[in-house]
Amino acid sequence: MSKVIATGAILGSHYYVKQAEALVEKAISEKGADFKFEFPDTGYFLPQLFAMTGYEVRTLGDMKTGLEQHVKPLLTEAPEDKLYKPYLGEALDAGMAALFAQEMIMAVRYIYGQEPVKDDSIGLTYNGFISDTILRNLGVQLVDGSMPGYVCIIGAADSDDQAFEIARDLQQKNILTLMCGNVDGNSMTKQLLRKGVQLGWDTRLVPLGPEVEHAIYALNWAARAGITFGGMKGGDFKKILKYSKDKVFAFAMVLGPLNDRIWTTGAGAINMGFPAIANTDIPTIHPTGVTIYEEVAKELDPKNLVQKCIEVRGLKITVSKPPIPVAYGPAFEGERIRKEDMHIEFGGQRTPAFEWLHTVDLTAVEDGKVTIIGTDAEARYQKGGQMPLGVYVEVAGRKMQKDFEPVLERKVHHFINEAQGIWHMGQRDQNWFRVSKAALGEGYQLRHFGDILATQLKHKFNNIVDKVQVTLYVDEADVKAKLEEARKAYLERDIRLASMTDESVDTFYSCILCQSFAPNHVCVVSPERLGLCGAYNWLDAKAAYEIDPNGANQPVAKGEVLDAVKGRWKGVDEYVYTNSHQALEYFNAYSIMDAPMTSCGCFECIVAIVPEANGVMIVNRGYTGMTPIGMKFSTLAGTVGGGAQTPGFMGIGRYFLTSKKFLSAEGGFKRIVWMTKNLKESFAEQFKQRGIEEGVPDLMDKIADESVAEDSEKMMEYLTAKGHPALTMDPMF
Repeated sequence: MSKVIATGAILGSHYYVKQAEALVEKAISEKGADFKFEFPDTGYFLPQLFAMTGYEVRTLGDMKTGLEQHVKPLLTEAPEDKLYKPYLGEALDAGMAALFAQEMIMAVRYIYGQEPVKDDSIGLTYNGFISDTILRNLGVQLVDGSMPGYVCIIGAADSDDQAFEIARDLQQKNILTLMCGNVDGNSMTKQLLRKGVQLGWDTRLVPLGPEVEHAIYALNWAARAGITFGGMKGGDFKKILKYSKDKVFAFAMVLGPLNDRIWTTGAGAINMGFPAIANTDIPTIHPTGVTIYEEVAKELDPKNLVQKCIEVRGLKITVSKPPIPVAYGPAFEGERIRKEDMHIEFGGQRTPAFEWLHTVDLTAVEDGKVTIIGTDAEARYQKGGQMPLGVYVEVAGRKMQKDFEPVLERKVHHFINEAQGIWHMGQRDQNWFRVSKAALGEGYQLRHFGDILATQLKHKFNNIVDKVQVTLYVDEADVKAKLEEARKAYLERDIRLASMTDESVDTFYSCILCQSFAPNHVCVVSPERLGLCGAYNWLDAKAAYEIDPNGANQPVAKGEVLDAVKGRWKGVDEYVYTNSHQALEYFNAYSIMDAPMTSCGCFECIVAIVPEANGVMIVNRGYTGMTPIGMKFSTLAGTVGGGAQTPGFMGIGRYFLTSKKFLSAEGGFKRIVWMTKNLKESFAEQFKQRGIEEGVPDLMDKIADESVAEDSEKMMEYLTAKGHPALTMDPMF
């Protein structure tokens, strides 16, 4: 262990602990020890302290106790000049003490309205604390590999151009970038803003705050992962640290000179299994164990810096790029193209447009061919403005099935959006494209829409797609004529999908993608119940199996019906028991009260029993208010996630709410007594139809939401006044 690093880490920890102590004392003197505090949208108190110690900080007095009992005991004196010994343990303890102290510093700043930091000089409000909602939103991307990891960048690159190149390299490798710290007032955040780069979660370039200590937001986010997805409890620090090292693929990139505050923050990151890589000539630490490979490394060549980080963290990254002149990757999906930055747009109710993917015979496709049909197409494209666009994609493959058409067609949205400077919204005949002036300047042409789809459909679906050709129609008459043909195909699909029920198939599909995070959780996806993350329905899982027969989506033969009402089958039981590592004997697909399906942590909604109302409430991820059972979403999620089977609580995908199988064992849709207004509005037409089907046309008006009740008493008053049917149904238990 480097004495220089150990000394910096220990001195830095004393700096932060002293600062935290002063701030907490000041806050107590002004607001009182009983003053309550919680970070926005989390059920984990001060997450770093809670994850490592199990200690729950609810008040300023709790913070002071936490400092005395859990932080100060980790402090040691800096190494003496002439005494050499193994410093690793002391340096790591110092790093953890620094993280605890940083978290308290940020908590006090939130109390005084100083977080998240707002910098008017650059027109930016930093992100600040990373919520549980964002953690769960990104959960699917973390487990399926589409986001292989994340980096916390501290400091500033040597130049704005270098910062731009580092950011683009990380984006194209699909790595989430969290930024904090500065070098003499300059920072990676400011450098990217000067280059005109869009920042935020949508582009995977997230500014946390301007100081080194804002790195705690990246680190305590990771500390929650083992609790959120792995079923661990606060205080299981050995399991949580191992989980963080093995499953949360993060690393620190330090740009510019280091000081004691950076060294101690880096030591804290190493505790979490995250190596630190610098672009300056610093001492290094090569022994492994706490991290997978080196703990502290350096790379002086800026062109090799990102690759060095990937190697040291042990990330496996596969990137495919279509033959187009702009950067490409999921990090560009959330890019916005405002009207003033736009060169040309297609569709969006401004011009006729559609996208239609159609299965044809192998002999009818010339692989990779892109054809543009229309008058002066390129000249009109170069002129800009608005233009009709029909995108007709013909795919062929020996294993391709018509049922897969909507699965592949939905990917058009993602594939097009991953091109930098290109924006897409909607699907079918409700689509909308925009090309930016910047993309045009890079050489993006009309035919590149076809090149993207031809390349990516074969790459992502190579086991079922052998050939792809794309035809682009740009004359209004041609677009409208082909659109009529497409609409017939859309209608045929919709009728087919609407007729599919759980009873109409002999095979369901598993989804165990999330076992990389929640080892004993198993999803079983049926035609009438999609995966709880909302990302996989039955057709998606079926297509995924054909693409990768050895992957996370496997066929599950239903076998003998054991309970048709609750949704239990012998074949499903056997699969669940084996693939939950014998942790789960069985589950019932349509029941919340008797052995419900387990959840990992990526669920879109939580269903929870409301005993006094003889019904259930539904709260969606992203809702931060209180619910009638006295718990917010983030608190409830701790009960439901981690592969636990908890009668009365269940994680689900949003669209399961529209299914006739939703809670059908306990009376179905009529059991809903409270749901968020967001859900009511999102599915207004579908919910209205479900009410009619249940024989209660005005059911939605009888269901309470946060606008009328956030507590049990007011909810019951509302339900009674409205005559909600759940009040007179058979008892749920």
